[in-house]
Amino acid sequence: MNEENTDGTNGYSKVRTGTQNEAALLALMEKTGYNMVQENGQRKFGGPPPGWEGPPPPRGCEVFVGKIPRDMYEDELVPVFERAGKIYEFRLMMEFSGENRGYAFVMYTTKEEAQLAIRILNNYEIRPGKFIGVCVSLDNCRLFIGAIPKEKKKEEILDEMKKVTEGVVDVIVYPSATDKTKNRGFAFVEYESHRAAAMARRKLIPGTFQLWGHTIQVDWADPEKEVDEETMQRVKVLYVRNLMISTTEETIKVEFSKFKPGAVERVKKLRDYAFVHFFNREDAVAAMSVMNGKCIDGASIEVTLAKPVNKENTWRQHLNGQISPNSENLIVFANKEESHPKTLGKPPTLPARLNGQHSPSPPEIERCTYPFFPGTKLTPTSMYSLKSSHFNSAVMHLDYYC
Repeated sequence: MNEENTDGTNGYSKVRTGTQNEAALLALMEKTGYNMVQENGQRKFGGPPPGWEGPPPPRGCEVFVGKIPRDMYEDELVPVFERAGKIYEFRLMMEFSGENRGYAFVMYTTKEEAQLAIRILNNYEIRPGKFIGVCVSLDNCRLFIGAIPKEKKKEEILDEMKKVTEGVVDVIVYPSATDKTKNRGFAFVEYESHRAAAMARRKLIPGTFQLWGHTIQVDWADPEKEVDEETMQRVKVLYVRNLMISTTEETIKVEFSKFKPGAVERVKKLRDYAFVHFFNREDAVAAMSVMNGKCIDGASIEVTLAKPVNKENTWRQHLNGQISPNSENLIVFANKEESHPKTLGKPPTLPARLNGQHSPSPPEIERCTYPFFPGTKLTPTSMYSLKSSHFNSAVMHLDYYC
C-alpha cells in the first residue's frame, strides 16, 4: 500500500488511518486476551473468549447491532458493548475495502446480558448525531415446508428431508383437526444451525423442488416470540392443542379438574385448541405436567404454558409494518381455515393476547397479492408466480427477492 500511494497525500492518509486502526485492534486484543479472525466477509472477536470451557451460550444470547458508522471498529465498539456484560463473540461484517458493512452481531454469555444490552444500548448515541440500533438476533434454525401430502407420517417426512438437505435435527408435524390420521399439509424442519437451515432453504426455495411428486413451499418459520422469565412466572393459563373438534369446553374443564376439583376458573375452546384458565399458577403448572400427553376423546393432547404478548410491542410492530408488510399495490388478506400458518403451533384464527411457540398469536396474514392491472379480475395471486415485469416499485422487487 505504501508503494502504491507514495505519489498522493490522499493515499498516504488512507495508509495512516489503516495503520492506526490496526494498532488499536492489536492493543484491544492484548488487553482482553481475545483472538480475532477475519473470514467470509466478517471479523470474529472471541468465540470463545479466553479460558472458556463448555459449549457456546444458548440461543437468545445474541443481539443484532445496526446503523454502525462505517469507519468504526472493534476498538471503539467492544468497550461500549462490554458495559452490558461479558462478550462471548463479536462479529463485525466487513467490506473488501476494509470498511465495516454497518452492522454486527454480539453474543453474550447469558440471555440476561443480551436483554440488558438491548435496554441500555438501543438508540445509543455512539458518535455525535449517530445512533445505533440494537435488537435480539433471530438465529432461526427452522424452516416451514408447505404442500406436503397429508397422508405422510413424521418418520417419512424426516427421512425425506434428511435425504435432500443436510443438518436435519427434527421434523414437527401436526395432525389434521378433522382427521387425526393425516397431517395438516405442512411441517416444520429443525436444523442443527442457522447456516444449515439457510443452505437448505437456498436449495429448496426455487419452487421447482418436489417431494413425492409434489412441488413444495419453503420459507423461514416465524420465530418464536421471546417472553421474559419474570412474566412467564406469573402465567396461570394453559394452552392445549390437538383436541378433537367434537370435544366440548365442559369435557376439558372436567378432565383438567380431576387432579384438583375447583382449580379451573374457565375454559375457552376454539376449533381444535383451547385455553384453560386456573385460579392459581401452582395448579396450572401441576396440571400441565399431569395432562401433557393424555388422551381426551381419543386424541393425545399437548399442554404448555400460554405465552402472553407484549401489547405495546405488538402495536409498535403493526405501526412499523413488521407483522404484515404491505408493499405498494399489494393487498394482503387473512388465511382461510385450511391455510398453512408459518408459526409453529399457530391455529388459523387466534386471540391477539397470547403468543408463542405452542401458543397462538394474531391471525396469520398470507403473503399473496391482488395485481392491479386495468381490466384484470381481482384474484389472489402468489408473489412467486409473478414476473419481474409485473413489479412497478422498488418495494415490490425487494419483497419478492428477500
